[in-house]
Amino acid sequence: MNGGDIIAAVLQAQGVRFLYTLTGGHIAPILVGAKRAGVRVVDTRHEATAVLAADATARLTGVPGVAVVTAGPGVTNTVTAVKNAQVAQSPVLLIGGAVPTLLRGRGALQDIDQIALLKSTVKWTHRVKRVKEIVPVMEEAFRRAQEGAPGPVFVETPVDLLYDENIVRRLYGQAGKGKSLAQRLERAYLNWHVNRLFAGSQEQRAGSRVQVEPPRPDEGKIRQVAKRLQEAERPVLVLGSQVVLDIPRLEETITAIERIAAPVYLSGMARGLLGRDHPLHMRHKRSKALREADFALLAGVPCDFRLNYGRHIPRRAFYASVNRSRHDLNLNRRPDVGALADPAAFLRELAARLPSETRWSPWLAHLRERDQARNEEIERMAREPVGGVNPLHLLRELDARLGPNALLVADGGDFVGSAAYIVQPPGPMRWLDPGPFGALGVGAGFALAAKLNRPEAEVWIIYGDGSAGYSLAEFDTFVRHQVPVIALVGNDAAWMQIAREQVEMLGDDVGTVLRHADYHRVVEGFDAAGVRLDDPELSGEVIEQAQTWAAEGRPVLINAILGKTDFRKGSISM
Repeated sequence: MNGGDIIAAVLQAQGVRFLYTLTGGHIAPILVGAKRAGVRVVDTRHEATAVLAADATARLTGVPGVAVVTAGPGVTNTVTAVKNAQVAQSPVLLIGGAVPTLLRGRGALQDIDQIALLKSTVKWTHRVKRVKEIVPVMEEAFRRAQEGAPGPVFVETPVDLLYDENIVRRLYGQAGKGKSLAQRLERAYLNWHVNRLFAGSQEQRAGSRVQVEPPRPDEGKIRQVAKRLQEAERPVLVLGSQVVLDIPRLEETITAIERIAAPVYLSGMARGLLGRDHPLHMRHKRSKALREADFALLAGVPCDFRLNYGRHIPRRAFYASVNRSRHDLNLNRRPDVGALADPAAFLRELAARLPSETRWSPWLAHLRERDQARNEEIERMAREPVGGVNPLHLLRELDARLGPNALLVADGGDFVGSAAYIVQPPGPMRWLDPGPFGALGVGAGFALAAKLNRPEAEVWIIYGDGSAGYSLAEFDTFVRHQVPVIALVGNDAAWMQIAREQVEMLGDDVGTVLRHADYHRVVEGFDAAGVRLDDPELSGEVIEQAQTWAAEGRPVLINAILGKTDFRKGSISM
């Protein structure tokens, strides 16, 4: 086994089914080894897409996603995607190729300090220096990615550790064949170096699956929160992505939330956790509900910009927070009770300490009434003529046609922000968005992973026309790998989320103007199906046609030419 085969054996032992990549000479043995080991190699058109696909795989399966990229530009192209995974707390392993060990720092092609570059964007980094280190380093990487608050890790694998020993010896042996003392010393040193690289390599064996137990909640803090919750008249639960990290116990977590029976607001990967139209799930006016609350529990959600840095929770209210991250637990606002623990485990334990009868009926009715009023307002605005396809009408048509197997990927600003109000994920683990980093360009990578890991799902990318430009070339990847996803592009010929406020405040649209480009024709060039939608009356028909094409195995893009609305005026966050 060469180093590439050893890495592949570790991936297989850790339950990795897909290895995402963009090829390069520094990593070829890893790709070949993975294919031999039965790990499917999925090559993309940009390294960021590979990391984003690994991120989405981790979120959907609970198994760390893995991407491997070549040295230098291959690694630098991943930085935004890796940072997005860090902020979203996704367990991702990035493997980076590197120049041969003897040439590091000597001006070799694509030789940069990759560890220094990525150190601030990952939980842990390591440069493998000898073949016998590969297994323990890789297994430690899987452990580090999953423990505590999950996140990305980076392992650098120099190319001379990946090829067969005889090939490496031959390459190093070409350094010189002369008989001078200097040349003989050089050959002796090279021989010693190769001996050191490969010493103990035959003993390499992949171990068992790395299992990391989530941090358990403190019993005393559970009792405190349970007591204050039972005394509350207007409780609010805000649940974030950490609530769904424990995928095997997801149904138990849902049951616990229903037993607690307090009104719930969902964010991040927790969107869709309770399915459509659940009586406990409130979708609108969260900040107003929090300001009225006398009890607020944040589970896996920090007091960041989404909660106005904690100011949405009144000082008179009892505030509890549960988070796997100590930093996020106390961010901007110290809770009355803070539990450094897995939020799902905390909710399950909390539910077990509460009586089973339904409580807070007047409070729930009040919030539902407000939700209904907002839904009626959206319905009214969806009927308004806007000089093109009304985005609210289009999204309502999409929502009405989504089946129980739909999985939604959100990638954009204004159009996606509108979709968050209207389009409901049909169940848990059926919504993927960038997370609090808000990076554009996640769409293709997330959708690629979603369809590969959930082949039965009808996968939709909800794109803004700005964000679509980041990854439109990945329709080639969809076609080559037979991944029939559907993209719905809200094409308003602008970076609208920015333009709306910029023009009003600064009186200039500079940098915000796009055009009603023919994105549907672009994907046709990759042998996907494309359709232009500019007649609002045809919205439902076009969506159903796209669903038919995708069911037949063809990737599809709908280029929807939007009119302008003020639905999300004032939506910029700082």
